[in-house]
Amino acid sequence: MKRAPVIVHPPCTGGRRVTLYGQDLGRARRPGDVAAFLRRAGFSLPGLSPSKFSWDDTGVFEWRDGGPDIWSTC
Repeated sequence: MKRAPVIVHPPCTGGRRVTLYGQDLGRARRPGDVAAFLRRAGFSLPGLSPSKFSWDDTGVFEWRDGGPDIWSTC
């Protein structure tokens, strides 16, 4: 099974760590931060801007311990 290129790691105080192909992009506090990190990293999908990503697309995103509506739990 192919791994999603964007991993949004488990939530904790201070947000969620975001990696792209294993490279740390930063700590996001909301989906808009994830989109901004991806835009700065130059990541895009044909015909789709980072602000229009489908957050539930498992071919692109792997949300660990909660989806895009969960940002702090520890």
